[in-house]
Amino acid sequence: MRLVIQRVSGASVTINNNLFSSIHGGMLILVGIETADNADDISWLAGKISRLRIFDDDQGVMNCSITEKKGELLVVSQFTLHASTKKGNRPSYIKAAPPEMANKLYLDFVQELEKTTGLLVKTGKFGAMMEIALVNDGPVTILIDSKNRE
Repeated sequence: MRLVIQRVSGASVTINNNLFSSIHGGMLILVGIETADNADDISWLAGKISRLRIFDDDQGVMNCSITEKKGELLVVSQFTLHASTKKGNRPSYIKAAPPEMANKLYLDFVQELEKTTGLLVKTGKFGAMMEIALVNDGPVTILIDSKNRE
């Protein structure tokens, strides 16, 4: 699984000109799922996110986690995170999981993240054409790939 985590002061998902979900401070997490992903990737990433210290403490140092800050989480599936641009100019998505598998793992990830953080996780709509709006706070953007743990 490949994640783009952005610390945000606000983020929202709009579908067909209708607000679908929004948060007012926390993390926007874009999730790319590949065919090699499984429950172990989900568990490792959920734990990593719950402990990731990217929020400011009282001295303005990034020393607090999302769980300590009681921030909000917005998770959006994005298969294009597995785009390969190695050859040619048209990205290849050969590593991206097929929709049925990806949707199941996406929902499992959301559930595990709720369990691990103790926070409500808001989502986009899997497979929908979505408009994502965000105000990146910092800016802070972190990339994590469960296949590169060392």
